[in-house]
Amino acid sequence: MSVQSTAADVDVDLGQLFASLARNWLRILVVSLVVTGLAFALASLATKHYKAQTQVQIDTRESVYTRPAGSNDSDKPILDEQGVATQVQIISSNEILKRVAQKLDLSRLHEFDETVDMSPLSRLLILVGLKNDPLDIPVDERVLKKMREKLNVYGVEKTRIIAIEFSSEDPKLAAAIPDAIAAAYIAGQGAAKLESNTAAADFLAPEIADLQKQVRDAEAKVAAYRAQSDLLVGGNNSVLATQQLAELSTELSRVRANRAAAEGTADSVRKALQNGGSLDSLPEVLSSDLIQRLRERQVELRANIADLSTTLLDNHPRIRAAKSQLADLDAQIRSEAQKVMKGLAMQADAAKSRESQLVADVNTLKAASAEAGEQQVGLDALQRDAAAKRQQLELYLTNYREAASRQDRNYVPVDARVISKAVVPSEAYFPKIGPIVGAAFAASLLLMSVFTLLRELFSGRAMRPASGARFEPIDEVAMPVAARETTIIPESGPEHHAEKAVEPEMMVEPDLPSPAESVIEVEPAAGAPVAETVPVAEAVPVAKTRPRSVLGEIDVEKAAEKLIASGAARAIFVSPEGDEAAASAILVAREVSDAGLRVLLLDLTASGAASRPMLDSGLFPGITNLLASQAQFSEVIHPDLYSDCHVIPVGTADPVRAMRAADRLPIIMQSLTTAYDLVVVECGPADAQGISRLGGDATEVFLSMLEPDDEVTQAAVKLIENGYPELTLVTPLGHEPPGTPVPGRRSAA
Repeated sequence: MSVQSTAADVDVDLGQLFASLARNWLRILVVSLVVTGLAFALASLATKHYKAQTQVQIDTRESVYTRPAGSNDSDKPILDEQGVATQVQIISSNEILKRVAQKLDLSRLHEFDETVDMSPLSRLLILVGLKNDPLDIPVDERVLKKMREKLNVYGVEKTRIIAIEFSSEDPKLAAAIPDAIAAAYIAGQGAAKLESNTAAADFLAPEIADLQKQVRDAEAKVAAYRAQSDLLVGGNNSVLATQQLAELSTELSRVRANRAAAEGTADSVRKALQNGGSLDSLPEVLSSDLIQRLRERQVELRANIADLSTTLLDNHPRIRAAKSQLADLDAQIRSEAQKVMKGLAMQADAAKSRESQLVADVNTLKAASAEAGEQQVGLDALQRDAAAKRQQLELYLTNYREAASRQDRNYVPVDARVISKAVVPSEAYFPKIGPIVGAAFAASLLLMSVFTLLRELFSGRAMRPASGARFEPIDEVAMPVAARETTIIPESGPEHHAEKAVEPEMMVEPDLPSPAESVIEVEPAAGAPVAETVPVAEAVPVAKTRPRSVLGEIDVEKAAEKLIASGAARAIFVSPEGDEAAASAILVAREVSDAGLRVLLLDLTASGAASRPMLDSGLFPGITNLLASQAQFSEVIHPDLYSDCHVIPVGTADPVRAMRAADRLPIIMQSLTTAYDLVVVECGPADAQGISRLGGDATEVFLSMLEPDDEVTQAAVKLIENGYPELTLVTPLGHEPPGTPVPGRRSAA
């Protein structure tokens, strides 16, 4: 069932809300001062703790003059964020902390071993089993546990600096321990490096001896194989056969080139002689000394013939003799050219013969070189093995000399150094009395202010109707100051009783009439003792058979089913016949509550007829106390003794004072409908104007009746005519409560 909300009709009165701070300022201040005083006392009595810090820089400290010759940047330690974090874990390791604890003898101090000077209270707690016996844990573990609780090692962000913080009750000890941890860490790193060098030297010494023997054996195998295979080495460190083959190949290429050149030149001279061409274009012919002299003589004869032709005719004996000499010179030149041609041919034949010889030699060397190549494979394998062993031997020798020299001189540079030693603190870091007291005062002041505001808010005193809300004014909400009580006064015997009734005062204005009150008298059976008189709401007549409907009224079960099915948030019951009919509201509220919904009954009757059967008393605070600002919601809501329903009784406050705050009823109704699925209001003999302020969204109006008389009919007609056409008549007659009453309790209805 959904809760119907009209939150827009309710507003918070901020002035009233914050005025509660001024009204309760003394209580707020007293509580704040008490809390502040307790904080000051605790801070003053607390044990003081001092903190000191030592800083260590992680960096390479190897000098360029002592660095090994083969080292490079890749050999440097990794000093990134992960490397610094690794060093942090090493510094806080158990090994280093144990060394420091043993060096400073921390096990004798109570601060690190609670078994030292143990108090009688601690011994008693251990004996009764309320505290673990620290003697069950070894001394070293107890000291280490305390040291870890006081130690804080961390890497400074974006640097290679590690901070070592330690807190202690003794300021000197707070400074000595981080310095001792840093010194132990550096000494440990140096010892680790020295141990590494010693282990390396011890490992390299026998390895070097073995390698020296292996190198000698490998080189001896190379020499023996070379002599056995006749693999002589030439000038360029190659096999002799291969070197000769290369040289003959070069010579063969040169001879072939000369032969080709001689043959080509001889062919050129032969073609020139056969075709009668000029021999002047052939360089081999012109390079002959005899041909050059013949050419010079030929030039002179042509010059003489040209001179003689100027004065003599062609048949002149002198010209004819000169031309005859010129012809002889041409014949001699051609004869010399033929000799040159024959010489070139002979040169080509000689080169051809040389070529043939070289080809034969090359073929012979090829076979020898191929055989040498096969043998060279085995030789190369032996040489590689010998070279690898020699290289490893040289490397081991270099490393051994380096390790031995560092070991002898005890020179092991550590990649860390202390850049800031701890200073003995003069001021305790805990407790800070000023900040603690200030924080306690501010927090207590704030909490008390919030508590006061919430108390004022939930009490309803800081609530007021919203500016846009519309509420119809009513003249009266009848509420009593004291509930009606019936007391049985025994007289002379057990069969005679006297009744003493306390008449209630109506919570109305002085000029308003008081509603009628009635009491049901239960007639005794024949021969039975006189029955006691009970409040009207507690004595609802129950018929054995359900009466027939006269005015269309419905029974309690039907009314409950209607409320559940319609999803109503409020149910207003009007009882024109008086308190006797108030049982309808009680029975309907319990019926809906038994269905699993959260139900609250608000009693607005003059006599408390609706709440008295549910609480068996009329002395509980209720709606009048809430309206008079004498109680809060949590103080006026009570559980029904016979069901899961809740009830707000009439209350015990002054009704006149309560009526002055009647305008707060809509706000109270809104708060109740927000918290409960259904709010049942028993108004007694009220009219339409009297119940108008109690209505809202999802509201059902019921008229309780016992007898279909004119009074009920007139009340129903007035309600319908005044804006409640969907009025429902309900009767409690014929209702039988389900189940069996709880033992020791009487039925409430």
